Amino acid sequence: MTSLAGKVAVVTGTSPNIGGGIAEGLADEGAVVACVDLASENALQCAEAIRRRGGQALGIACDITDEGQVQAMVARVRDAHGGVDILVNNAGILGGLGVLEMPVERWNRQFAVNLTGTFLCTKHVARLMVEQRRRGSIVVVVSTAGHQGQAGNIAYSTSKGGLLNFTRAAAMDLARHGIRVNSLTPTATDTDEAAERAVTWGRPRPEAHARGLDFPKMVPMGRLPSPRHYARAVVFLAGDDAEMITGTDLRVDAGAIAKYWPWIPNA
Repeated sequence: MTSLAGKVAVVTGTSPNIGGGIAEGLADEGAVVACVDLASENALQCAEAIRRRGGQALGIACDITDEGQVQAMVARVRDAHGGVDILVNNAGILGGLGVLEMPVERWNRQFAVNLTGTFLCTKHVARLMVEQRRRGSIVVVVSTAGHQGQAGNIAYSTSKGGLLNFTRAAAMDLARHGIRVNSLTPTATDTDEAAERAVTWGRPRPEAHARGLDFPKMVPMGRLPSPRHYARAVVFLAGDDAEMITGTDLRVDAGAIAKYWPWIPNA
């Protein structure tokens, strides 16, 4: 029996990159997965890909910054599959500008998605878990940018840093209900798997974009993680093997944060 058989999971932000990889990884372990995304094609294509792999999934288009839409999304999953056991808060807006250039409208939008959307999904999924007395697991996807100051990325870094303490505070609120809340820290991610997933979903292969930095040479392990590595970590945090883990952060970053700052391993 797969480790998450009989569980129902909600994953937000299911593009072919990190969210899609996590959704497929949960489904491979037996979970029924609700693929949730603002872009309907991301939600529907992710769900269809899971079904082609032999899993169970449904795709739901939802603006997670709209509380009414979040409530409707949770109700739809409950009506279709009985409830929710696992929530993965992955949706977020990447990139940005520095503090001198950032327009307040863009700042507010990133905070609305990255922080408020995570709050709303956690609130309404947790309410359902409490109502049904499900000892659920909630995972918040953060970023190495949330642990360290990153120039030119003020809203993303700040909002992801906020999610680290949101995770701890929510874990304290929900512990008495048997609901565990943990965060996952990814880093710069290898793009090959996401490109292959996009093709499998029926999309053109994305064009490779040159990075400003050679990230694989800067991490101690010499290569970047892929979405499947994050998926394995989420499966662990969602499962019974992590039954005594709450309020903590699991880094899957090839050693990026642990590295002494001036050391460039392959320089």
